[in-house]
Amino acid sequence: MGRDAERTSTRRARNGLALVAVALLLSACAAGDPRFTAETPAGFWIGLWHGIISVVTLVIGIFDDSVRVYETHNTGAWYDFGFLFGVIAIWGGSSHQAGCRRRRSRDAGR
Repeated sequence: MGRDAERTSTRRARNGLALVAVALLLSACAAGDPRFTAETPAGFWIGLWHGIISVVTLVIGIFDDSVRVYETHNTGAWYDFGFLFGVIAIWGGSSHQAGCRRRRSRDAGR
């Protein structure tokens, strides 16, 4: 039992360090980057990336005022489209759950 507890402890520590490293890496790519200005705004691909990491940056932004979820210097509709597409692609929409619920209720009636 001692070795199993040791392995579990080591695995948890390794997973915790990996989680912190990923959070730091993602926050480095968060909105509010000084490279984006009115002259060089963020476009579709940056909007897509910011949408993908939006939940992570939201959590980090609660504790760090310099991290923003949304880039204010953007191209407009294309950045918005990329941002929304990234959020929906990663976090999904309600349609998936509705379809699963319908299938479960249909299968239960058989």
